[in-house]
Amino acid sequence: PGDPEAGELGLAAVPGRQAAFRKALEAAVQYAGAVRCRRIHVMAGRVPLGADRAAVAGEMETTFIENLRYAADLLAQEDMIGLVEPINNRITDPRYYLNTPHQAAAILEKVGRPNLKLQLDLFHCQIMDGNLSHNLETYFPLIGHIQIAQVPGRHEPDSPGELNFPYIFELLESLGYTGYVGCEYAPKGDTLKGLGWLYSYWESRGLQRGGTSKAAE
Repeated sequence: PGDPEAGELGLAAVPGRQAAFRKALEAAVQYAGAVRCRRIHVMAGRVPLGADRAAVAGEMETTFIENLRYAADLLAQEDMIGLVEPINNRITDPRYYLNTPHQAAAILEKVGRPNLKLQLDLFHCQIMDGNLSHNLETYFPLIGHIQIAQVPGRHEPDSPGELNFPYIFELLESLGYTGYVGCEYAPKGDTLKGLGWLYSYWESRGLQRGGTSKAAE
């Protein structure tokens, strides 16, 4: 994430911070290796304070592409995958550089490395674009990780909001998604008590708590 005290939220697209990005990436690879995690979120970073987004967009994209290619080559040596995540700039972070799956897909195409994927957070995607079914189907070949939270409160999937998560989970299954789904939400209360949505999902699939088959037991 760079230096949070200096207002940074990632380095990969920030001009002039290439050396710091490479040093941070090397540390991230060491941590990931230690905990046996094969995916690393390569954070783009924010538009520099006081800069006009449109005026710096070209330089930031060039920097991002250069750093992503470097990251991909380094991660390939460790059999790891790099992830880029669009973060909405309407509510969460007005200055974040990477905002939509369309922008991310275009950059990934320019980078051209198979071990770089899209980290699609449905909370951010809904706020920026909606149209989740079409976006999941369109960008599914690029997706390396999914994150979820209800909109607009960013709480549990079964909290009041805009998204129909039982439908979304079925869609992901029909598309053949086999990766993890990250719970990128803030519980409204106790974390464990807020997992009713997960127990309901398991039950709908004939599973008991813990995700194991009732038939097998």
